Amino acid sequence: MHPVLSIGAYLIAQTITFWVAVWCTRHAGGPLLRGAAGKVLFVSFLVIYIALLILPVLGAMLPDSRLKFDLQAAGNIWLGFDVYFSGLLLVLCLVCGIGHQLAARGRRAAWAVPVLLISVIAALVLMIYGMIHAQHTVQKEYDVTIEKDAGALEELKVVLIADLHMSVNSQLSMIRSMVDQINTLGADVILIAGDIFSSSYEGLKDPDSYSAVLREMKSTYGTFAVYGNHDVEETLFGGFPISPISKAFRTKQMEQFFEDCAFQVLYDEVVTIADGAVQIAGRVDGEKAGDGTANRESPQQLLRDIDPAKPVIVLEHEPVEFAPLGENGADLVLCGHTHAGQIFPGNLVVPFFNENGYGYKELGGVDTIVTSGIGYYGPPMRVGTNSEITIVNVHFEKAGNAS
Repeated sequence: MHPVLSIGAYLIAQTITFWVAVWCTRHAGGPLLRGAAGKVLFVSFLVIYIALLILPVLGAMLPDSRLKFDLQAAGNIWLGFDVYFSGLLLVLCLVCGIGHQLAARGRRAAWAVPVLLISVIAALVLMIYGMIHAQHTVQKEYDVTIEKDAGALEELKVVLIADLHMSVNSQLSMIRSMVDQINTLGADVILIAGDIFSSSYEGLKDPDSYSAVLREMKSTYGTFAVYGNHDVEETLFGGFPISPISKAFRTKQMEQFFEDCAFQVLYDEVVTIADGAVQIAGRVDGEKAGDGTANRESPQQLLRDIDPAKPVIVLEHEPVEFAPLGENGADLVLCGHTHAGQIFPGNLVVPFFNENGYGYKELGGVDTIVTSGIGYYGPPMRVGTNSEITIVNVHFEKAGNAS
């Protein structure tokens, strides 16, 4: 969406919320809002509210600087509060009967106080809980059987991570905890399904510290990664891109960061591990290729040179094109991108827009797993979802030996 339209829509929504809050306050306050003290209270509320709502705007429009990134970080936290405050306030007002049920003035005053207080307190509680919960990483484990010959290899332990979204709200301690957990798992291979960044390299404080920690991840065959749609430089508003794809480019700093982390980035290519026993195909992101386009190879082009008799694992950021990948030889597709919805009620909405929005599904004859990811975009919160490390135990069986 065009920046002006995005910011305009945000300001209109904020204006509606503001006047609903004022309406509730006036009907709740009565004598409290009369006189000099009431005017001071009202003006203070107005100033604070305006200051908070313009944080994301300044974070999007100012030139790159530490001030801009600090405003972005604060604005993302505000949005985390506001998404629940605005939603609760409007819904509760409707539930309480805007319309004919509000005919009696006394009834207005009776419910306005609890509506306003519930909205504020619940939003604060959810914001604080979500910010704390987002920093705790859990492990999710799956077992998958591929009926193909992997030579002497009977099992492959894959550790899948995605959506680190390292940016203005990131915590190095969380990345360090993730690495420490991964290093206890005895991974054969580590796969990263994109969105290491959140559309900005400069927004990450001390990137060298992050790359040094990520470089410590240990596995038998190494770490392979693909880029996601946020592994580019672009203008963000509240964590969401508002610049066109034609201006979304991957910088040399980002590419160097991946090298410093010792990640082997797969760019529409297939590699083998375990002495050629397993093939891993990495796809370019289908939304932003990193060169100002959305160009990438089709499943047929990507898998044209595979050995169909050997296992094929496809790593890509967005959970799409499962059936075409399966038709062209893929056995297992691993993705991220959805965050499993990240913030309630997003976790209820995601399944309606994705064949597989989260977890395991067999689709189009291929096993698919979508991880909820490690980090967050926009508000640094998770409510109703987890930050997770995904473990995939892949078992290999020759077709003739399958039970």
